Amino acid sequence: MRFLEGIVLWLCFFYTAWAQLLVDWARDFETSLLNTRIPDTTRFLPEYDFIIIGAGSGGCVLANRLSEISSASVLLLEAGDQETFISDVPLTAALTQMTRYNWGYKAEPTPNACQGLKGGVCNWPKGRGVGGTSLINFMLYTRGHRRDYDEWAAANNTGWSYDEVLPYFRKSERVGIPELYKSPYHGRNGPLDVQYTDYRSQLLKAFLKSGRDMGYDITDPNGEHLMGFARSQATIRNGRRCSTSKAFIQPVVQRKNLHISMKSWVTKLIIDPETKATTGVEFIKQRKRYVVGVRKEVILSAGTIASPQLLMLSGVGPADHLRELNISVVQDLPVGHNLQDHITLNGLVFVVNDSTVNDARLLNPSDIFRYIFAGQGPYTIPGGAEAFAFVRTPSSTFAKDYPDMELVLGAGSLSGDRFGTMRNLLGITDEFYDTMFGDLQNKETFGLVPVLLRPKSRGRISLRSRNPFHWPRMEPNFMQHPDDIRAMIEGIEMILQLAKSKPMVKMGTHFHARPFPGCEHLKFGSEDYWKCCLRRYGSSLQHQSGTCKMGPVTDPSSVVDSDLRVHGIKGLRVVDASVMPNVPAGHTNAIVIMIAEKASDMIKNAWRMKTTPLGS
Repeated sequence: MRFLEGIVLWLCFFYTAWAQLLVDWARDFETSLLNTRIPDTTRFLPEYDFIIIGAGSGGCVLANRLSEISSASVLLLEAGDQETFISDVPLTAALTQMTRYNWGYKAEPTPNACQGLKGGVCNWPKGRGVGGTSLINFMLYTRGHRRDYDEWAAANNTGWSYDEVLPYFRKSERVGIPELYKSPYHGRNGPLDVQYTDYRSQLLKAFLKSGRDMGYDITDPNGEHLMGFARSQATIRNGRRCSTSKAFIQPVVQRKNLHISMKSWVTKLIIDPETKATTGVEFIKQRKRYVVGVRKEVILSAGTIASPQLLMLSGVGPADHLRELNISVVQDLPVGHNLQDHITLNGLVFVVNDSTVNDARLLNPSDIFRYIFAGQGPYTIPGGAEAFAFVRTPSSTFAKDYPDMELVLGAGSLSGDRFGTMRNLLGITDEFYDTMFGDLQNKETFGLVPVLLRPKSRGRISLRSRNPFHWPRMEPNFMQHPDDIRAMIEGIEMILQLAKSKPMVKMGTHFHARPFPGCEHLKFGSEDYWKCCLRRYGSSLQHQSGTCKMGPVTDPSSVVDSDLRVHGIKGLRVVDASVMPNVPAGHTNAIVIMIAEKASDMIKNAWRMKTTPLGS
């Protein structure tokens, strides 16, 4: 039997390899036909009007919008490379995170999470390449709740209320969902495609029906009401990943005033210690050191981990911490504090009578060819997440219309991860997998994942050394606050309740109630049992935010003002997830794109520079 199974798997790998060759050929043909290869700048001007550090989602938007100014010169610096077809397939997002496009960060050990994962630490994947984390994320497009942004504005961040940021969400979006074409909450003319996958399983239908039975509406999560159940909206274009590189960079690579330099590792911001004016940047490319000047602004868009790291290396950060490392203090600011993230628990698996998605089934030729030639089928499911629900836990103290928990429906489950890509991403050990799911290999399963949307715990990013090539110290401090643990346990209980709803029961759904390794000694399903599960296997949804907090200069916890200018430093802004005062109840990629759209207008207005779109 094992011999036959081996033959089948070998054949599947053969078909997959052949399919990848076809995709490679198709991508090379498309690239040469459309001329979308990104020119890599190797000769630099002595000065640029704007230097953008980091070509993630924020940096790509900024490069596009600022290079619309015909009189402005723009340099975009990125440590990684340009994307290839490898990142295109929505379903295999976990596989993409095993490539060079992932920085592969690992956080410090934390007492209330990740202790049972490999090495006892949390994996923190972060995108490395033009497109940043939009190259490797699960592509889910949600913006959060109206109150998230109204709270930003209420904290004296002028211009950041929901009504003021909504136009910027709409500006970037090209919604491809016909029933939303007339929605005042969506845009149709932006460069970023937002679509449903064409694939709809019976499980999806049961999930949505269960939501109705539980008293929730079927909603547009990016519309008037966040609370409810919904199909996944995702940054997908014709069944393939629509990264911010595809949306914002590739259409404008021929602009003469935009220089893009890849494999360029920025090591320092050059700030005059007397005038506190930013005069340029230092970076390494092909083992050569470059110093390039700036006339107007340096814009730091390196992300929640790297932006505070670069600020501190350049003398902007907590004075005591910088002095410990013999770094001259230019500006004493709480850089790296206020770290927030959305927390999750993987491994809640349900057996069902209907067909689901798993590694073995997807390696059949029909699904592969359907995807390659039509962009359809299960390979279009964004990271395997077919739907989600935004719900309010019973003991929540937030407003009645404010969800504090997201429940994500997986088209398959962790038990179907035979080849280990999802396990590798999450840090799940083979021992955990074999113990929990070894006897489920031939059964149909799906997963439900709870996500804590409004964490009260705070972590920190700090320097490990003065070496810019060393990772910083990443202290997540997950679930330190008891309310976070309480909400997560209630979220798990809501999932178990959902699985017992009539539409789910009709599909033969039942919970795989096997104790998690390391928690067997506790009463299954008790509060202490779930606390143990969270401590050992709770981890990150990779929405790190807040380490360069936006706030008025009178707020001692803030780093940038409401125009995203670094307090006390001239000619320096931060434009990425690190500026969020509080992480919204949404997936952060859409939010960062909005922040960059708004920042682009701020910069143009500050310098009174006219926009003259140059096209491609």
